[in-house]
Amino acid sequence: MTSPRPARSALPLERPRNRSRSVNSTDNTAPSVPRGRPRSAHAHRAILDATLKLLADVGYEQLTVGEVAAVAGVGKATIYRRWPSKAPLVIEAFSQLPALVAPDTGNLLDDLTGLLRSFAKILETTPLPRVLPILAAESLHDPELSKLFLPMAGARREPLIAILRRAMARDELPADLDVEAAADVVVGPIMTRVCFSGIAVRPRDIRAFVEAAIHGIHRLRRRWRPR
Repeated sequence: MTSPRPARSALPLERPRNRSRSVNSTDNTAPSVPRGRPRSAHAHRAILDATLKLLADVGYEQLTVGEVAAVAGVGKATIYRRWPSKAPLVIEAFSQLPALVAPDTGNLLDDLTGLLRSFAKILETTPLPRVLPILAAESLHDPELSKLFLPMAGARREPLIAILRRAMARDELPADLDVEAAADVVVGPIMTRVCFSGIAVRPRDIRAFVEAAIHGIHRLRRRWRPR
């Protein structure tokens, strides 16, 4: 009877230690969850980067999920768990490109100059001038892509629209200005130069573009808008 008693008395002392070791063992493996999250975030970023690169290199039509998986170093199943098809994958990759922020200097000329200088910098340092024309063209005959691309493209114009509306409120522009047409006139020459002539737009060139645009957009009234 005496020999089992020490064994029983030892068990309560040993079990907490074993539990403690078990908890510690579980705790030791717990960091695998935080380690797994960065790996998942890393995979997500790698997929988006690979998508943007391939979009710029081969275009939308030739881009495949299999190629994205190969470049990103993940399985196709990893991609399909996040995006149901190519279109939302491409749109999310495109959305990673820097967006414009509207300056508010209280002056239309300075606001537009600052905004478009930032835009010129983005065009110079990112794949935007290659991928934007690709998506714009593909969205004309791809309904799924168009449904995703057009709202996002419109949202990315909002800083420019905001500058024009503030200028209208300050009476720097006509109250009946066709804002959308005016935005096209402001940014159109820069996109034409970059996308169709291959000529870089230098920051020092921007102010002249803006001055010419401001001179012209005063004539863009809503009542003259083609129907």
